[in-house]
Amino acid sequence: MAKFTRSFVLPAALSAALSLVLVQALTPPASAQTPMPDATPSTSPSPTPTPSSSPTPTPTPSSSPSPTPTPTPTTGSDSSAGSVRDLAKQRFNQMITNRVLGTVLLGVNEQVNCNDCASAFGSAGSFSAGIHGRKNLTSNLALLAGIAYTQYNEGGYSVTSAPIGAFALRYDFTDWGSSRPFFDIGAVLSPFQKVRYRRSYQTSLGPVSLDSETTSENYGAYGRAGWISRLSPRDEVAASVEVWQLWQRVKGYSDPAGVAFNPFDATIATGTDKTNLVKIGGQWTHLFGDSIEANINGGLVQSFATRSGIVATVTGEGNVVPTIGNQSWFEYGGRLGYRISKGWVADLFLNGTAGPQPVGNTIHGGVGLRITY
Repeated sequence: MAKFTRSFVLPAALSAALSLVLVQALTPPASAQTPMPDATPSTSPSPTPTPSSSPTPTPTPSSSPSPTPTPTPTTGSDSSAGSVRDLAKQRFNQMITNRVLGTVLLGVNEQVNCNDCASAFGSAGSFSAGIHGRKNLTSNLALLAGIAYTQYNEGGYSVTSAPIGAFALRYDFTDWGSSRPFFDIGAVLSPFQKVRYRRSYQTSLGPVSLDSETTSENYGAYGRAGWISRLSPRDEVAASVEVWQLWQRVKGYSDPAGVAFNPFDATIATGTDKTNLVKIGGQWTHLFGDSIEANINGGLVQSFATRSGIVATVTGEGNVVPTIGNQSWFEYGGRLGYRISKGWVADLFLNGTAGPQPVGNTIHGGVGLRITY
């Protein structure tokens, strides 16, 4: 018996629609496709993070370290070197002052010709105390001499202790009459001086002032030629020319240690200062009545061939060798004496200089008690 199979063919459009519905029904939701993380830690290396595509921010200036400022150097070495030149001026003044005080011991305020005498004196302005006098060895030849202890200061330096001695021989042509020539030759010595010098200079951080102590020696030799006239029993006038040579030796020293601020220190070597002088001067002595004696004297002084003995080593400048040019000034003096009794005279005297630095204007005055015999 024959079997008959009957086929049904679905239209193509209906078949496609049924296939789409079947696929959607069998496909799980998207959330269901995401696998759940495994509870067991993964042993696989962590993935390297992908560099960010955003630009790296540039650090601001405030977040960068500040540069170390360069310190400003201290200036003033040239001023320190200039202070050494001031030291040379101080030492020149010291030589001149020492000589002025020494001439008091040689009777600079007294008449050229007189009897034997001796005087004790003291002075201020520069402290000085001592004795001096004269002794007529013959009718023509006299010895003048004296010794004193003194302290003085001027222009930054201080001589704190100094003995001074002086002596001279005077030849007076008394046999020529009332108007005649005379000659002196002598020396002033001060071999043991304690002295303090001041050095001051400016720096960009402030001023510096230093006082250094050392020792010095002063020597001077001179010759004098003059003319004396006894105008009357009460009046004597004289004019003269003097030539001096002065030496001053100063022991070396350095700036004092332990100074808080001294960036340009100096070391001064031992050295000898020298100068030569010419003085042209005159004097007048007069007796008022029977009791009052008066003397005035003065002269113009010129230095030449002056040499400073300073050789200083200054930080930042090396060796400094200052110079002193030729100087000129005026020297003056006077004395007023009262005859207390026969042979005894009380004196009031002064001596000084007038002129530009380094000599400058100085005055030294004092009192004395003189005995004549």
